[in-house]
Amino acid sequence: MTSPDPRPTVQVDIVSDVVCPWCIVGFRQLDQALQQHDVLARLRWHPFELNPDMPPEGQNLREHIMQKYGSSAEQSQQARDRLTQIGTELGFAFNFDENSRMVNTFAAHQLLDWAESQGRQHPLKMALFGTYFTDQQDVSDIDVLLDAAQAAGLDRTAAQAALALGAHAGPVREKQQFWSGRGISGVPSMVFGGKYLLTGAQGIDTYAEVLQRCLAEAA
Repeated sequence: MTSPDPRPTVQVDIVSDVVCPWCIVGFRQLDQALQQHDVLARLRWHPFELNPDMPPEGQNLREHIMQKYGSSAEQSQQARDRLTQIGTELGFAFNFDENSRMVNTFAAHQLLDWAESQGRQHPLKMALFGTYFTDQQDVSDIDVLLDAAQAAGLDRTAAQAALALGAHAGPVREKQQFWSGRGISGVPSMVFGGKYLLTGAQGIDTYAEVLQRCLAEAA
């Protein structure tokens, strides 16, 4: 029998979407803060759709960004270059190209909701970030989602059945409404210890600071 991990633990709830680049950046920054200060996190991921009305065929990512935010092609490229550099510094590969697409993520959130009941939500979330940003695959495609589930240690047949049944559609909608009802309108949004909210990728030092505050209060 293994003894319990003696390190201090902080609950961290992360509201995010798998097609949000700053969500994986923010998590990597948080993860480094946890490692530097030898703290454990009880992580829970919660659903947010950046583009709930995105049609099944998706949209070219650069066109989507320019249309949604009014940015120019040059600004879009600068943002990609910046993200790629930040990702490299954090050990994550963003592989944007001219064919990168923004897609609907409702099925992905349903799969993540199911994966939580299997104790594998976090590995699946990490797999989906890599599938979308590094491998440039369509995370609205069922086979792509099942490949990610399998890579995350989940049973492929059971994952397929969970999506086919649609039993997690309602719970995902309820969770989205829960967080939007509490003022969450952008991601990543991280709640530390049930009380401190940080929105956006805030950096290793900021995350370390709020982690220490939570631990000090717990002590």
